[in-house]
Amino acid sequence: MTDIRKYLPIILLGLVAVLGMSMCSTYNNLGPMEEGVKSKWSEVENQYQRRMDLIDQVVATVKAGANYEKTTLEAVVQARASATQVKIDANNLTPDAIKNFEQSQNALYSTMKSLLMVSEAYPNLKANQGFLDLQTQIEGTENRIALARRNFNDQVNGFNAYIRRFPTNLLAGVFGFTPKGYFQSSGGAEKAPDLNQKFGQ
Repeated sequence: MTDIRKYLPIILLGLVAVLGMSMCSTYNNLGPMEEGVKSKWSEVENQYQRRMDLIDQVVATVKAGANYEKTTLEAVVQARASATQVKIDANNLTPDAIKNFEQSQNALYSTMKSLLMVSEAYPNLKANQGFLDLQTQIEGTENRIALARRNFNDQVNGFNAYIRRFPTNLLAGVFGFTPKGYFQSSGGAEKAPDLNQKFGQ
């Protein structure tokens, strides 16, 4: 009868090789997947920055073209400043970080809607082609934001599902890969608003 102890070193070496290949494969998959999440996050940030730039133009146009309501403009400026302060490191896309970012952006969007609604009371603004163009650009930006958020969530969901699979879940933490946060849908958030319809154009 063959003494199995003679083959133990070979068996152990084989197990170590299999484990090593599994770890390499897991790491090689997780790296590009995480970079994909970061890339989609960059698209989200770009679209939100575009919105902020447009809001600056709307504020300037309203100030120049209307006997504006000072309180509403101040609320927009303050919300924009608050949203600007909420920065997220792409290496730290935790659920809490995403939630804080989303809350600040929602507050900004709410004040922006208020400003546009108030502006409807001023005929000179309603007839201002520059102002109308800005409203159209904001609507387009909201569509881009909705798409960027959806793409980001899809990428995050794929990443999170992968690191929860066995045996990846045993190795992901060792390599420093953790679940990412994503945008939560509120009622109607999956559909970008039609600002022209909302503001009676």
